[in-house]
This record gives sequence, structure tokens and C-alpha cells, in this order.
Amino acid sequence: MQFIKIGIIGYGTVGHGLVKILKDKKDLIRKNSGLNIEILGLADRSIGKKRDIYTEDIELTTNNPREVIENPNIDIVVELIGGIEDAKDIVLNALRKNKHIVTANKALLATYGSEIFELADNMNLLVGFEASVGGGIPIIRVLKEDMCINDIRQIYAILNGTSNYILTKMELEAKEFSDALSDAQKEGYAESDPTYDIEGVDAAQKITLLGSIAFNRLLNIDNVYVEGISKVRKIDIDLANELGGKIKLLAIAKSMNGSIDIRVHPTIIPKRYFLADVTDVYNAVYVRTSKVDRTMHYGKGAGAMPTGNAVASDIISIGKDIVSSSSKRVPIIGYKNDYINNINIIDINEVESIYYLRFTVLDEPNVLSKITGILGKNKISIVSAIQRGEWLKNGIIPLVLITHKTKGKNVFDAVKEIDNKDFVKDKTLLMRIEK
Repeated sequence: MQFIKIGIIGYGTVGHGLVKILKDKKDLIRKNSGLNIEILGLADRSIGKKRDIYTEDIELTTNNPREVIENPNIDIVVELIGGIEDAKDIVLNALRKNKHIVTANKALLATYGSEIFELADNMNLLVGFEASVGGGIPIIRVLKEDMCINDIRQIYAILNGTSNYILTKMELEAKEFSDALSDAQKEGYAESDPTYDIEGVDAAQKITLLGSIAFNRLLNIDNVYVEGISKVRKIDIDLANELGGKIKLLAIAKSMNGSIDIRVHPTIIPKRYFLADVTDVYNAVYVRTSKVDRTMHYGKGAGAMPTGNAVASDIISIGKDIVSSSSKRVPIIGYKNDYINNINIIDINEVESIYYLRFTVLDEPNVLSKITGILGKNKISIVSAIQRGEWLKNGIIPLVLITHKTKGKNVFDAVKEIDNKDFVKDKTLLMRIEK
């Protein structure tokens, strides 16, 4: 029996889930992997308040992760504190102490992945981050290993359970955004400050990592264009349904003629798409490749058990490499080139899409002609216009236009000009339509 000794830094929701899994399933892990996983240390700033039956035989420390990092008997350090700067220090210091790393921290890797991966590679160490994207969905290992003979061409993904839950509530229970967000907070799916979730930052961090693996380039979160769902209203949900679609916060990464198109934004997708059926807090990753064509990967995107399971799977995978002395078996982000950063990212202004535009305007003559005149000046042609009398309230009415395919710059310029007009009473919502 081979022993793998780990230290854990952070005992929050995921940390507790991980320890519970490693304790409760110790015999199953031993049977299925041949490894005996021992937790030699656990650091958490408030560990005294969190002591439970699962930590009774673990050496605990309150606020000094160095006690874990510098323990010469520990093989793998598991970073679960979240955040960026403190986590970066922990991970880099642990690597310098010759420890392999497992983390669920997508924000850290989307920001400092290049530095962390390069140091680990130079030290002949591994970094496991399956839990950083998609919770319990085993997508990182799939892209790194199972699809290694494929050219990955496109990724379309729902990567934030909070936003997906809110959009599901708005659709199925006819709720406005604010009420659906409140429900998400009551259920524990959204933080008191939900900005990272509803404004697309969380999904952007995750698609950064998926894009890095898929396209053999080290991408940074700064590469990703991001829009959130906070401007989406029930009227948009209803109209998307009438148009034969559903609204999803979509994370997109495409390889296009040597360049990369990577972005996150609310998108109307056809109901026939598998992604349209992904509801509540579930995540899904749709991948299109050169050999197997289309695959879909679906599961819970967060939570103690799904994420803890992904962390445990990384520990076991690295443990097997330690036992077999083969830390170079699979490179950290799945390819053997140098850490390449020089890739052209397609500017969002150049990306062509069909657009859904909802203007909030005074109910006055000639408003439609004024708006279409500005759109036409910016080379935007209209497929259809939707405006209904029952929407009128206090002299203000929504006006929805669907465009032909056009460049982002055309739409941004036109909307900026239109929103400055006196007859416009709120910021315009723009959403892309995927067909």
C-alpha cells in the first residue's frame, strides 16, 4: 500500500467536503487507487470554531499555513482559501518547498497561472486544478488527456451556477431579476455581494483556464471580454421564448484562423440546443473538436461534495504519479511546448453576431425612425421590430429590435449614440443571438 501525505490550507465549504470524502471513502480510495491518503496538517484562520469529528486526528493550526507548507513529510499541499494574493503566496511558497499543488482557485490561476505553472514545471512538480472549473464535471482532465489527439475548435459553456439559477427562476417562475437574485441568496447560491457571479467574472475566470488548455496558450483573464446578466428582465426572457430560444450566460472560446475568440455574455440560444436545457445551478461544457465532433459534459458546478470530489480526484491522480515517479506523464496544462503567451485575441469590436436590442424609450412619434436611422448609419440592418401597447407604463415603453449579423463595433457605436438621446430613458440592453 502506497501512502500519500497531504496538507490542506482552508477549511470552508470545499475543505470540509474534501476531508469528509477522504475520511468516509478511505477504504474505497485504497481499493480503487492503491493509495492511502493521509491528512498530516490542516490550516484555517478559524479552525477552532470549525473542529468536528472529521478533524479529530488531524494536526490543526489556526493562522500559519507555513506549518503545512514547511512540513517535510507532506507530498501535496491543497490550497482552498480562495482569493488571489494570499493564495498566490501560499502556492508559490509550497512549490519552492518541493510540494505538488492541488487547488480549486480559478481566480488565482486565471490571473497568475503563467507564473505558477512555469515555476511548477521548472521544479518538476504538478498542479492539479480540476475543481477550478465546473465543480464536479471532470472537464480539465478530459481536455488535457482524453482529447489530446483532437484539434479543439469551439467551447460553449455554462460555467456559473448562480447566474443559471437566476435565469431559470426568471423563466419558470416569471420573476424579475431582483427577485430571482434574492431567492438565490436565500438558498445560499449567491453571495451577499454577487457581483462576480452575475457580472460574468467567475465564468470568465473559468473559460480562461479552459481556453488555455484547449488552444495550447496561456491566457489571462484580461484577454476575456465580459458582460453579465444584471440588465436582463422578464420581458427579455419572454421574448427569447417567443423567438424560439432561451437566455444563458454563455462562456465562449473559439479557435479561428490562428486567433482566439474568447468572451462571456448573456446569449439567446435555440431551445433545441442541449445547453438550453441546462437549468438551476448545473453547469455544462459543450466542446467541438476535429475527431469526435461534438461532446457535452454536464453536472453540478459547485458545492461541498461535487467540488470536494474534484479536489480528491486531483490528489489521487498526482498521488499515482508520485508513486510511479512520473510527474511529467501529463504536462500541467496538457501540452509540451513552452509557456506561450503570444496569441492574437480577436477584439470584441470585430466579432460578428446577430443582436437583440431592447431600448427603453418615450412613447412618441418618430422614435423608431430616429433609432433605425442611427443604426443604418452604423451599417446595421434590422430583421424585425417588436413593441406592444401593454408594455406602456408612465409614457415609457420598451422597443426591441433584432438585427442581421453585424460587427460588435457597429452596435457599440450606435447604442452609445442612441443612449445619449433625450427620448431614451434607460441604458439599452444588447444580447447576442447564437444560431
